[in-house]
Parts: sequence; C-alpha cells; structure tokens
Amino acid sequence: MGSIVDFCKLAELRARTDRDLVRILTADLDRSLALANVAAGKHSVFRAEAEAVYKRAQTLLPKLSGLTTEQRTELEAKLKELGMALDLVPGTMDLEPETPVLRGRITMSTRRHFLQASTFAGLAASALAAQDDADKKISPNDRIRVALIGAGGMGTGDAEASQKVPGVELVAVSDIYEGRLTRAKERWGNQLFTTRDYREVLARSDIDAVLIATPDHWHAKIATDAMNAGKDVYCEKPMVQHVDDGAGVVATQKKTGRIMQVGSQRVSSIVYKKAQELMNAGAIGELNMVEAWWDRNDAIGAWEYSIPPDASPQNIDWDRFLGRAPKVPFEPVRLFRWRNYRDYGTGVAGDLFVHLFSGMHFITGAIGPTRVFATGGLRFWKDGRDVPDVFMGLYDYPATDRHPAFNLALRVNFVSGAGESSGFRFVGTEGIMTVDGGVSIAKTPRETEPGYTIDTFPKAVQEEFLAAYQKKYPPQTPNADSMRPMQDEKFHAPHGYSDHQDHHRNFIAAVRSRKPVVEDPVFGFRAAGPALLSNVSYFEQRLCIWDPETMTLKS
Repeated sequence: MGSIVDFCKLAELRARTDRDLVRILTADLDRSLALANVAAGKHSVFRAEAEAVYKRAQTLLPKLSGLTTEQRTELEAKLKELGMALDLVPGTMDLEPETPVLRGRITMSTRRHFLQASTFAGLAASALAAQDDADKKISPNDRIRVALIGAGGMGTGDAEASQKVPGVELVAVSDIYEGRLTRAKERWGNQLFTTRDYREVLARSDIDAVLIATPDHWHAKIATDAMNAGKDVYCEKPMVQHVDDGAGVVATQKKTGRIMQVGSQRVSSIVYKKAQELMNAGAIGELNMVEAWWDRNDAIGAWEYSIPPDASPQNIDWDRFLGRAPKVPFEPVRLFRWRNYRDYGTGVAGDLFVHLFSGMHFITGAIGPTRVFATGGLRFWKDGRDVPDVFMGLYDYPATDRHPAFNLALRVNFVSGAGESSGFRFVGTEGIMTVDGGVSIAKTPRETEPGYTIDTFPKAVQEEFLAAYQKKYPPQTPNADSMRPMQDEKFHAPHGYSDHQDHHRNFIAAVRSRKPVVEDPVFGFRAAGPALLSNVSYFEQRLCIWDPETMTLKS
C-alpha cells in the first residue's frame, strides 16, 4: 500500500498532472477497499495500511483543482466507501449473519465458518499483498507501454483496467471509427497516437503489448500480426472466430515466444481459484455433471448497442471493418451491433459460452468435450440479427487423470423474465458446488439404509423380505447422536473485488517476467473450440465430434 503514501511525500518535490494523480489515487483506493474488506479486527496490518491511504487521500483530494465533476464525485464516493468499510464514517454495511466473508468484516457464526472465512480472506489478502509488493518494485524506467486496438466498450474497459496496473502507459489507440479516436483522446489525453490502421500501431517500436478488442473476425489476424511484430498480446475472447483459425494462432505464439493471454477473466478470479481448490479436495465427491447458465432480459444485454448519429463512410473505414467478411454496402448497424451477425461475431456461443467453458475448465482441469450438440432459436430479438437469442448446448467429457467422465449443459437466454443471472452447479456424489459471485457447497447426508417397496408382495413374501432386510439393517432407535448435520458452506469475495482487474495484472506481470500465463492460446482455443462447434452444431443441425487433445474437429 506504499504507492499513495510515497506519492504524497513526493508531491511537493515534483510536478504531476491531475490526470496522473487521479489514476494513482483511484487505484490505491480500490486496493485499500479490498484490503479493508479482508481486515479482521482493529489491529490488522491490512487495516492499518488501508487507514493510511484513507487519511492521505482525505488530505490530497481537496488539492486536486483540475478534476471534472464526474472525477471528483467518483473519488469522493470511493473515499466514503473505504471509510465505511473501516468504520471511520457512518454507513450501512448490509451484514448478513450467515455469510462468512462480507464487506468490511468477517462474521463468525461457527468456528467452521470462521476458518472458511479466514481461508478465503487470506487468499484475497495474499493476492493483494503480493500485488502490492510487486508494485513497490516497479521503477519509473520499467514502464510497459500498451496500445489498444478496437476502442469499443470492451476495449475501453480493457484499457482502463490495464492502466490501473502500476507502470503501465497507454500510448496508442486504433479504431476504424474516427469518433472513438476522438473520444480516446478526450478520455486519455492528446498525447495518444491514434490511427484507423492497426498496422501503424504494430510498426511502432515504443509499444510492448497490444490489447485486441475488435469484432471477432479480426482476432486471429491481428493477434498473429502483433506477435510476428514482436508485441505481447491480450486478446478478447473468443480467441478466434472459426475453429480453423485456432491452430495458426497457437503455432505463431509458440514460434515467436510472445506472451499471449485470452481475455476470459474468470481464469484469474480468486472465486474460481477457491472453487478449484474445493474441487481438488473432493468437497463434492466424484463429479458427474455440470450445469451453467447466463440469462439476460434487457436490450443492452442482447447487444442492442447505441449507434452514433454521425456514423458515415467519411468517418468510418468500412472496408477495413469488413476485412475477410463478405462485401456489403455501408450499414452502421452491422458495425456497432456486430455481435448480431455471423459475418463478424460468434453469437451467444462466442460471447458467453466461451466464458463458461473457460471457467469450468479452470476449476475442473478439463481440456474439452468429445461430443458437442446445440439447439435454440430466435425467440424475441427479431431485429435483423442472424444468431439465436436462446441457446443451449450439451457436451460429453470423457474421464481423464484430472476428473471422471461427466456431462455439461449450458444455457443462455436473452429473454429471461427474471432478469440477469449467471453461474455454475457442479454436481457430485457427495454434494453440489454453486459458483456465481462466490462459492457455496451444499451437502445432504446419504441415507443409512435403502428402504423398500414391498406393499404389492404377498404377505408371506413381505414377512420373508422384512426379516432379511432387518437382519442386514437392524432397526435403530432415534436419538440425538443419530442426527446427522446438513452442511452448507459459503465463500464470498471481498466487496469491490474485480477478476477483470486481476486478469490484466496477471498479463502485465507475465509481460515483465516472461513467465507463461494460464489462459494462453492453447487454453483459449480449448475453450473457444467447443463454443464455436456449438454454432456449427446449431446451424448445420448435427452432432460434432471434437478431439480436445489435438484440438481438431473429427466429424
């Protein structure tokens, strides 16, 4: 937590722009809030560090004269939230007695719950402390210069998250819509190099890594070009648009030795790490089935994104957007709502199924199914799109040395009347693990005897059956000792925790250390492959046979 304190000590000795101050202050308040949420007790070292940031931020915030109203409001809200978490200002903490890890403090309903809470809080705190230690070692000369290719909503989020990692500088932005280049300079400063041609970005020697957040049909081409140009790559999911694209990206990464991380952030989540640990420890017995879903019920969630009224052939490089896609006349809706079209996107499968595959593979150690079948339809959003808004998939996973054979069922519904929700249910012989914003384990004790259904047997046969049954299962007189507990374990991440931020931290750490990432092109393709085959199954109305080892379509 030393970065904000150190900065304040040096504030009078050197000039800094308000933009740099806002970036540092925002990052430190976010990390301090996470620490406060895992700080149990008044004398926790994490609490002391968080309090130090709170006090210095109180002093520094009034001195920032160049803030916009939006920036000041956001920082004041973060400061107040941190104060509430530390009980330094009045506020409502929304505590729930049965939840082991919550905002600002840990409840201890039982010793078992306390141990669970301490373990999960320790996991979060260790990650945060380790990140802080790494931050302190970064010198001003050890900056990582990144460029953004594709400055839409997801790309903007990636650029923001990347810049929150200490030592990262955004130096260039590429997008085919001029309005987004203008907005990039409004957001991040006029010093940015901007261009409609991503190749001009790759040609720059001052760029270490690129963030690729273009429509899906450009992912493989730009990622390959970037690695061949000596750049490390963070590429949004799915890694490729078509199964045939995958092998080339994997081969290029191996040939060039560049760092490439696919952007499905659950792989970096402490929630999914805890689920992985519980799975490996046998918390639910032997896995036999996994269910996962992602439901929505709003226009933005169904990709009805806004179209700028100034969109025209003059400020949009239409031919560059089309790339390898079929040539069609200028039509802004196809650019700004590209997920709705197979020519540029991958539909529900590439946008959301791939997240579910990534998370599930990380937790179980699976590398992919052997059989893929999908069905669904266009039920509500009949706006000219050519992909379904209700989609379901069934997948067979064979036994490996990491897990037994199991079945996977995925579902996405963009017309869910109950609103948005997503999660997993890992079903085992001894319990069920649910993963959403946290992790919970539910167990029901197995029966001590199987019971019987003999009422339709002749009386003499019933008596014979009962005699044998009671000999095998002697009648027991119920007592207190015979009562078996129902188990319900819950693990919650600290308030404000962001797996997206952790994913970018992990990427930048790998760029610095040159150590491999978890979600490399092989992992990314093994998640994208069955997702993309779901589209093949749906549109071609057939079963797909996949080899997850070789990552090839067999039939």
